[in-house]
Amino acid sequence: MMSASYPAIRMRRSRATAWSRAMHRETILTPADLIWPLFVTEGRGVEDPVASLPGVSRWSLDGIAARAKEAVELGIPCLALFPNTPADRRSDDGAEAFNPDNLMCRAIRTIRDACGDDIGVLTDVALDPYTAHGQDGLLDQAGYVVNDDTVAVLVDQAVNQAEAGADIVAPSDMMDGRVKAIRMALEMGGHHNVQIMSYAAKYASAFYGPFRDAVGSGGLLKGDKKSYQMDPANTQEALREVALDIAEGADSVMVKPGLPYLDVLARVRDRFDVPVFAYQVSGEYAMIEAAAAAGAGDREALVLETLLAFKRAGAAGVLTYHAPLAARLLGG
Repeated sequence: MMSASYPAIRMRRSRATAWSRAMHRETILTPADLIWPLFVTEGRGVEDPVASLPGVSRWSLDGIAARAKEAVELGIPCLALFPNTPADRRSDDGAEAFNPDNLMCRAIRTIRDACGDDIGVLTDVALDPYTAHGQDGLLDQAGYVVNDDTVAVLVDQAVNQAEAGADIVAPSDMMDGRVKAIRMALEMGGHHNVQIMSYAAKYASAFYGPFRDAVGSGGLLKGDKKSYQMDPANTQEALREVALDIAEGADSVMVKPGLPYLDVLARVRDRFDVPVFAYQVSGEYAMIEAAAAAGAGDREALVLETLLAFKRAGAAGVLTYHAPLAARLLGG
């Protein structure tokens, strides 16, 4: 309880100079807080811009290697990979997901060859980049995404990525029980140090559109994902989801999207003693870019203020397409 009052207390004293503001700053953002999502495509020498994500491209493997080296130089500790699987390798059962020579696995090995252990590789575990229907799992005859059969495929996908050299597998599918099944398979396969970062609170959001364009699933999606991704109206449910994933063996958890769900992020961080990450998703990125292009705000200031908000709310780190820009601004 504060006993003194004005003028004995002048809150502006500590704000008067830059050095004092720095000394009293409560939240610190560094390049080490950033994870850079990258989109992988086939070919060589390919930089394929994503129209709905200005400044973001799909990269062939040689470009991915270059981005990995850039990330190391900038002090970004981890990359998150998402493949744009060719149409002729997509199927209703998503079998390409557990092909040991698929685009994701080749990208993992490419990064490892380029950078060794100087950077972490996080891989997405979900079937939407591999299915012909754009859903994250297998469908029954009525078009419903079935849970347990999907989990069995996700386990094969996660082990496949671990064997290719992934450091963190990140199930983003929101199937029940998949964290436990993946953890058991990793342990049985000798992958004791492969981490699981669970998309524990992933909402059925309107902010994912540009991402679906980038991985080629947007035009394929039949229906929506509301039967497995979370209702944006719910918070208590998110806490239950997080508790279950921690109990099943998740090393860290994620809240997705980011800025519209800062309240969920803060509650998860307050409730659970595990690292919590936020994903500043494609729609959030695109809005900042659109605002800056329209002259509605300074791009660099918008980026840093938004990322700082995630840290202030309790995030251990942030997945963001602005990672290289932010790292440069932060002195990486």
